[in-house]
Amino acid sequence: MKVKIRKKIEKTRKKVISYENMSGPVTPDVSIGRVSRMDAINNKSIVESALREARGQLSLLEYALVNIDKEDFGHCQNCGQKIPLGRILIQPESVYCVRCAQ
Repeated sequence: MKVKIRKKIEKTRKKVISYENMSGPVTPDVSIGRVSRMDAINNKSIVESALREARGQLSLLEYALVNIDKEDFGHCQNCGQKIPLGRILIQPESVYCVRCAQ
């Protein structure tokens, strides 16, 4: 399980770096049309949203890696029930069971 989490962390870190590189400012000195500039600004907004999501997932994965050996790992932080193993295997960063996550 630790190996899987470490692989997901590495993959997510690469995503974060990629999104950071893509989210640079849209400079007005570049000679593009008004519609193209608006499209670039919209795309930047989408990339920034993806970047926030990736950073959040990275934080949860790092939390999971640190806490994987603790007795309460794999228990829902809301209701305390055991999170199904399938959910943990797919999303090791999950801190809520399916019912509480909704």
